[in-house]
Amino acid sequence: MSAKTKIWVFHMKELIYTVVFVVLGILFLLLLIFMFSSGQKDTNTEPTAESGGRYTAGVYTSSLTLGGNTVEIAVTVDEDYISSISFRQIDETVAAMYPLMEPALESLASQICETQSLENITCSEDSQYTSLLLMSAIEAALEKARN
Repeated sequence: MSAKTKIWVFHMKELIYTVVFVVLGILFLLLLIFMFSSGQKDTNTEPTAESGGRYTAGVYTSSLTLGGNTVEIAVTVDEDYISSISFRQIDETVAAMYPLMEPALESLASQICETQSLENITCSEDSQYTSLLLMSAIEAALEKARN
C-alpha cells in the first residue's frame, strides 16, 4: 500500500487571524444586506393619515423682514407636538432696534409649547403688535409642518 500521508502544520496565530477576518467579513456582508434591503421596503416618504401625527417632524422656518433685515424664526416639531420656537438668525441691529422681540417670542413660545395651540394666547400690552407679527410667522412655519 502506497498511501501518501500529508502532514499539515498550522500556526495558532494564523488560525486566529483567519477566523477573526472571516467573522468580520460575514458581519460586514450581513450589515450591507440589512442596510440596503430595509431601505427599499418603504419608498413612500409622504406622511399618510394612517401614520398618526399632526405634523411632520423637523425644524421649520419662517422669515420676517424688519427694517431691511431678515429675521428667521425656527419652529421645531415632533409628530404630535411643538417642541420649541426660537430665533434662528437675528442680527444685533435688529435686537437693538426691536428690544421687545426676544421677550415676546419667549412668552409666546412658552404658551404655545404648553398649550400646543395658537389659540387663546395672551400677550402683554407692551408687545402686542410685536407678538402679532411673531404669531403670523410662527403660524406660517407650522403650516409648513402640518400633514
